Amino acid sequence: MNQQLSKAKASILSSLSLKKFRDQHGMFVVEGFKIIGEVVNAGMEIKMLVGLPESLDKVPVDSSLKFETDERTMEKLSNFRTASTILAAVGIPHRKLNISDLSNSLSMAIDTVQDPGNFGTIIRICDWFGIRNIVCSNGSTDLYNPKVIQATMGAFLRVNIFYTDLPRFIADYRKQTGLDCFGTFLEGDNIYGCSLPQNGLIVMGNEGNGISREVEAEITRKLFIPPFCDKHVESLNISMAAAIVCNEFRRGRMIQ
Repeated sequence: MNQQLSKAKASILSSLSLKKFRDQHGMFVVEGFKIIGEVVNAGMEIKMLVGLPESLDKVPVDSSLKFETDERTMEKLSNFRTASTILAAVGIPHRKLNISDLSNSLSMAIDTVQDPGNFGTIIRICDWFGIRNIVCSNGSTDLYNPKVIQATMGAFLRVNIFYTDLPRFIADYRKQTGLDCFGTFLEGDNIYGCSLPQNGLIVMGNEGNGISREVEAEITRKLFIPPFCDKHVESLNISMAAAIVCNEFRRGRMIQ
């Protein structure tokens, strides 16, 4: 038999909308059958499964982890306008960043990207293009922000995300791998005319300020995404730019 959700546990779940409490409890929240199913299949640790009785019965986890509640409580616990009938508190995995693991692959670095929707979409783009590692500056938005998780559409389960001192990481990356680091700039080379390698590091910058000066100093190749008309918007959305850059790197691989 499932347990009833206590006020204490409900309070913990509510607090997980904030990063400091996610860090404190070592948990984050996912909502809905699809993503919970993917989390279970990926072998991640379910700490609590909370929902309406009929919804709990559909998820194959130990009954000791299941807690029943009502629709009103689910609405309070949800991070979205339309509450799901089920949610899960999931243990935050601990991954260690090893530069050697990136030496024979195309990877991405995120320099202070702060919008959860943009970050989640970039993770989804990386998943599509087979980029398995994203290294983020410490000032970037938190992976386990509910809006980031939602925007990834499950891609966060297949892409490794790390947070670190980004300028120092890139300097070490260049020394240890000998690979180029690419960033988009107005004064860069036209990306459509460049010969791009299969391996390296793509750096995407902040939504408003682009790549910081400290990170720019470590970039070895500057790229430019040209507009195709005289009158155009001032800049591309960061996730749009990421998709274009990833596509150009992979396009060369596909036509070889």
